Amino acid sequence: MRRREPPPPLPAAGGPMTRRRKLAESEPPAEDTISDLPDAVLGEIISLLPTKDGARTQILASRWRHLWRSAPLNLDCRGLNHGDELAGALSRIISSHQGPCRRLCIHADLLDAPSTTVDSLLRSDALGNLQELEFSCFERPPPASIFRFSPTLRVVTIECSNLPDSTVQGIHFPLLQQLGLEFVCISECSLHSLIASCPVLESLLIHRSFGFACIQINSLSLKSVGLDSYAVWENNKVALQLQELIINNAPCLERLLLLHQETGLHISVIAAPKLETIGFLSDGYYECSQDHLYRLAFGSTVILGLHVDNLEMAVCTVKILAIQMKALCLDTVIDLLTCFPCLEKLYIRARTSESSNLWRRKHRNLINCLDIRLKTIVLKSYRGIKSQVNFVTFFVLNARMLESMTLQVETSYYNEEFLVEQRRKLQLQDRVSRGAQFHFTTGICIRTNWDIKHVRDLDVVDPFVRRC
Repeated sequence: MRRREPPPPLPAAGGPMTRRRKLAESEPPAEDTISDLPDAVLGEIISLLPTKDGARTQILASRWRHLWRSAPLNLDCRGLNHGDELAGALSRIISSHQGPCRRLCIHADLLDAPSTTVDSLLRSDALGNLQELEFSCFERPPPASIFRFSPTLRVVTIECSNLPDSTVQGIHFPLLQQLGLEFVCISECSLHSLIASCPVLESLLIHRSFGFACIQINSLSLKSVGLDSYAVWENNKVALQLQELIINNAPCLERLLLLHQETGLHISVIAAPKLETIGFLSDGYYECSQDHLYRLAFGSTVILGLHVDNLEMAVCTVKILAIQMKALCLDTVIDLLTCFPCLEKLYIRARTSESSNLWRRKHRNLINCLDIRLKTIVLKSYRGIKSQVNFVTFFVLNARMLESMTLQVETSYYNEEFLVEQRRKLQLQDRVSRGAQFHFTTGICIRTNWDIKHVRDLDVVDPFVRRC
């Protein structure tokens, strides 16, 4: 019988374990380099935090204790408790704060207070130099005092059931750069007056708003426009809704985002020489009828949904395009590349892949004359079926300037065997662009129209990219 060895003795005092512990305890704490920053910089950091988190910075260290009271205030009532005390809490925070109030987000319906209380709150002297305002009020008309900040405001988002002409007429926003209107009933005259009152406006978001049939853009500063064509019901009938967008003169316009579509919208681009980014063109991704498709016209060149209905002249300014397709169709994409010959980035969402997407015979004459300048392609919902393989292979073997292709794979398909098989089927070893990188991922790589939630989301060079 083998004799059982005794267990090893525990380390004695002063042994290796104790020495390591003592060494760790003797090490100086990590240097707090953030607290060494100037008060002004720390104040900017605090102002970027939600209200409660900004207040909590007082407990970090004595260095931070006085900063919150003097830092630019970011006051968001959504982060505070709702109920009878909310109005009082907002009033106390504003009156006791020693620094300026930079941003105010106030939902009047959550205050559970009379309109006079809301008006009094907005007229506080402490709000005198407000730069950002988000105001929501559905149960009653907004007080006229929401526009008393117009000389200093840079960002405004308004959510309300009705914005009367009397409230809008005569106001001026000399510094306003971003304007968002959500769920707003506003007349066509007042809407145009509001846009014209913003001489340096760069971003305009109009979401689920109504009371106007046509928007005409005449702006020397506007860079981004995002809008949708929702069917809004009012008093058991469809309210007057947007039917036409006319971009008459927008020399700085770079991005046009067409969000949700429930009604037909005609867009005419007359003068927008810097328009580089368009999305989300769709052929009825969400089962809308032909009557509800967007009609996009560049002069006599017309695109209905995703179909190039009339190609009189190519549109050479567009470099970034996001499309949503019922079925992945190579013919449709080739037509769009013909319409937008300088396209560099293409983002594709497709619900199905019914088309065969065979191309070697069908497009053999086109291949030699079509100059594909695409550098980036992102395709969602890749499963490796034959139609998808044919689609991707077209660009693998013909896109000479391609730098990156990302295929978002459904999780149930993603494994090493699948990846090896797809690399073979896609003929990646024969790619015409030798430096092109091909990525398979399960991460979400395309921002959709649902991700455009705030006017700030328009102010990015590429609004469709998402790091996956």
